[in-house]
Amino acid sequence: IAVVLARCTLGEFLGAFKVLGKAFSRKIDNPFDLINQLVELANIARKDGMIALEGQEIKNPYMAKAVAMLVDGTDPVIIKSSLERDTAMMKQRHTMGAGVFSAWGEIAPAMGMVGTLAGLVIMLGNMSDPKAIGPAMAIALLTTMYGAILANVICLPIAQKLENASSLEQSNNELILEGVLFMQSGGNPRIMGDMLASFVDPKSRSKIAAQ
Repeated sequence: IAVVLARCTLGEFLGAFKVLGKAFSRKIDNPFDLINQLVELANIARKDGMIALEGQEIKNPYMAKAVAMLVDGTDPVIIKSSLERDTAMMKQRHTMGAGVFSAWGEIAPAMGMVGTLAGLVIMLGNMSDPKAIGPAMAIALLTTMYGAILANVICLPIAQKLENASSLEQSNNELILEGVLFMQSGGNPRIMGDMLASFVDPKSRSKIAAQ
């Protein structure tokens, strides 16, 4: 841990665990579901006006903020700037968190080798005592194993998970931003659905087109 802290600030180290908790506890929305909800909201806004969106239940916090700005009549330039800033900050937090765990994953095997060398030194220093050779050899082997487990079973997979979560959430945010700006321009909801279909796989595109 001390070596990891030498490569990052205490705030970044603690923030990595906060980001990790959210990555495991927070479900990333399916883009297909987001598109369907945006199309539904666009139909409501087209029929009853933007003010009618105020009472709609929106669970995605990014979409909720975007729709609230729509209802308030916020300028599209400001909406775009504000939401893009939120996405950039989210990406920065995830990148820092992934960086901490990547660093930990890089350092763990090296620290394991340090333990291995220490065990070998102890073993070589007690060659005259057969009883001391076994425990020293155990230390040498166990530290290598623990370093490999910490790196390849815990730290590096966590770093990859944070990177994947960041990529998926960024894509969802871009989808929402495009949909909201299209909605504000008064575009046809069906055309909006077709436009946003590029964010999902081909199977889901056919489902969107069928609605």
